[in-house]
Amino acid sequence: MENQTPNAIGTGQTGNRRESDSMGVIDVPAEHYWGAQTQRSLVHFSIGEDRMPKEVYHAYGYVKKAAALVNQEDGRLSDELAETIIKVADEVIEKKLDTEFPLYVWQTGSGTQSNMNVNEVISNRAIQLLGGELGSKKPVHPNDHVNMGQSSNDSFPTAMHIAAVTAIDSQLIPSLENLVDAMNTKVDQWKDVVKIGRTHLQDAVPLTVGQEWSGYAYQLSDAIQRVKDSRQKLYEIAEGGTAVGTGLNAPEGFAENFADKIAFLTGKPFVSSPNKFAAQGSLDAMVAAMASLRGVAVALMKIANDMRWLASGPRCGIGELILPPNEPGSSIMPGKVNPTQCEAIVMICIQVIGEDTAVAFAGSQGNFELNAMRPIVINNFLHAASILADGAEKFRTYSVEGTELNLEKINEFLNRSLMLVTALSPVIGYDKASSIAHEAMNKNLTLREAALSSGYIDGEKFDEIVDPKKMV
Repeated sequence: MENQTPNAIGTGQTGNRRESDSMGVIDVPAEHYWGAQTQRSLVHFSIGEDRMPKEVYHAYGYVKKAAALVNQEDGRLSDELAETIIKVADEVIEKKLDTEFPLYVWQTGSGTQSNMNVNEVISNRAIQLLGGELGSKKPVHPNDHVNMGQSSNDSFPTAMHIAAVTAIDSQLIPSLENLVDAMNTKVDQWKDVVKIGRTHLQDAVPLTVGQEWSGYAYQLSDAIQRVKDSRQKLYEIAEGGTAVGTGLNAPEGFAENFADKIAFLTGKPFVSSPNKFAAQGSLDAMVAAMASLRGVAVALMKIANDMRWLASGPRCGIGELILPPNEPGSSIMPGKVNPTQCEAIVMICIQVIGEDTAVAFAGSQGNFELNAMRPIVINNFLHAASILADGAEKFRTYSVEGTELNLEKINEFLNRSLMLVTALSPVIGYDKASSIAHEAMNKNLTLREAALSSGYIDGEKFDEIVDPKKMV
């Protein structure tokens, strides 16, 4: 086996070479490893600028490696061919062949063309390593050897699940958990700072700033747990079902042995789906996982909106929070600073909720033994996971960690609030307490002034009962 390493221009050749498939011959760029089916897809589906995420191909590297290992162990692939396929699959996993995967998201709904893109690239790269002629399909055939025991209909959803779990574990959860840690730091810092609460956008009874932020941290932690829980069904993979779920052309035991190999290679508890018909005819596991990302978006949007409202002003709004001034906020108003990280998070969340709607719709479009809406689903999922992870990291770094309190404003609002009257209800009754609040509002009095003028309570008792620190 020749010890060659792919370079930036692939094969090192120039011009075109002739490749063939069942439709005939077609010219492909000689500097690349892909073949006829990839080239046809580039012609027929050059739609927009949305390319199949590279993470799908990295996951496919595991699929092809695991299949080669199983086929080698069972004697269906010679050691030489299996080891060469495995070597190239490792190059795919290690992102060394990323330039060889150019296909668009908007292609066949089963992902067949992306599967064949991987098969062709691994085939030609393996042929190169073995000293053969690119495009000859000898000694490594893209279908007969690289795709042995597989179909696009079971391998693409398998790659989807591997890519989704990888994105959740390596990107999303760490970023979100770091954000929760930053919020919990604020909970501890501000646990004794009493502020006025708000319900219906109106003044309410007091709570501490720490209590308010504990709600943010818990809400996001709860959303993270739902993302983690969604992995359970993603661990079930379709490989071994082949074309329609029956396992035709996959030897006995292939599905289980393949799943064991994937679990070992990835370090994740992947198992063979107990029902390949459901695994291939539906997208339910991906729909549920995407819904968990929507849950994260919903939580983050609430938190980011609260922060930007609480920081509004700073002099003519609520102004209880002081957000870090990261950049100028206006091209015309000197000195203006805006809550840009909060705004970015809100836009990300809107995008994710929209992508979730598309995934749910796609999940409803399964027909008989195949749901052929797979590319849009994995594209949306990986995009959503990526922007949530990156957004949460920037939000933590450039907003949450540097947020401070405007204690003067917090105390001003606390002392002006009429809803402290709630503490009087158990003593003088709801109706009398309500009349005091209305009197204070109508005559622009302090709550204490209105209470004393009512005759319902004296000053000493009022001061004893209406203590914000006792109300939290």
